[in-house]
Amino acid sequence: MKQDNLKGRGARIQPKNVFSKTEEVQEHLEGLDRPKWTDKPHTKFIHTATKNALSKNDSPDLPLNYSVNPYQGCEHGCVYCYARNSHQYWGYDAGLGFETNILVKHDIVSQLRKTFDRPGYQARPLMLSGNTDCYQPAEKKYQLTRKILSLCLEYGHPVSVITKNTLIERDLDLLKALAERNIVHVYFSINHLDPKLKAILEPRTATAQKKLGLIEKFDTAGVPCGIMVAPIIPTINSEDITAIIRDAAAAGARKAGYTVIRLNGQVRQIFQNWLQTHFPERAEKVMHQIESLHGGKANDSEWGRRIKGEGELASLIQHVFRQAVKKYLLDRKMPIQDLSQFIAGKQTRLFK
Repeated sequence: MKQDNLKGRGARIQPKNVFSKTEEVQEHLEGLDRPKWTDKPHTKFIHTATKNALSKNDSPDLPLNYSVNPYQGCEHGCVYCYARNSHQYWGYDAGLGFETNILVKHDIVSQLRKTFDRPGYQARPLMLSGNTDCYQPAEKKYQLTRKILSLCLEYGHPVSVITKNTLIERDLDLLKALAERNIVHVYFSINHLDPKLKAILEPRTATAQKKLGLIEKFDTAGVPCGIMVAPIIPTINSEDITAIIRDAAAAGARKAGYTVIRLNGQVRQIFQNWLQTHFPERAEKVMHQIESLHGGKANDSEWGRRIKGEGELASLIQHVFRQAVKKYLLDRKMPIQDLSQFIAGKQTRLFK
């Protein structure tokens, strides 16, 4: 495929779906099979239904155990995204297929309402989203995230949002109302400060400068914001840790977290292809450093280590991060969300 055809895409390949016995290709009269993407890839939106609005995880690495994911697949095209592997369960590949086949859960708002109305349901902070970005380009058209925030406001249900997209500014009215009841946290994912790196690493996300501008605006509006420096990729963006936290603090961020990169499943193949394309001179070094974070392997499923890494390099990253937080965010914290705001059941709300 011509290089120009892949502008705005993170992955440059379409690995074979490990769950499929067949492979999607283009057939030609000459008897040759060619990869599906020979021209510029175009995005398709596929409507799908959902039985359970809430996704549950039991990971001790994550602060919130329940998430709502209105979309599967993501046009942002972040080359390192761990969610790429899950797209194979839906019959697509983890590469370009993940970025161009977006599943839209059209009934997720009504299903979430049913969940909130279940007898005995106990409110706990939800994450929007735990898998793919809830403010990816599809949200501009379908507005499922806005409708979920509106539902949380109606029920007084606590919610945390994480995004790389400035489309979230559209919903500042809802976020302010949620913040007034102390039931919302907003996190921006910022892992570099270089617009040129963004264009190839996370091609359809907002620049760090735009996200920092929103943190300032949201903080002024009373919406509590934090940042995630994630993932940290040795030799690619690891030099930006301190500067990111400094700039985020100056904008009004109250908290920062981080993760290191891990390359599970087909993400390794996609990322290595990306490295060879954009940073061939340092590709081997980067891969060795990633492996050093995860016990000698690029993939990692061990609790704790998979998120923060271990070993000398992991300790160095942790030290740099902690020193930056100590210097710039020492006396700040996110407010504790008020679970008592939740009003359960249809009949109860009638008498609010």
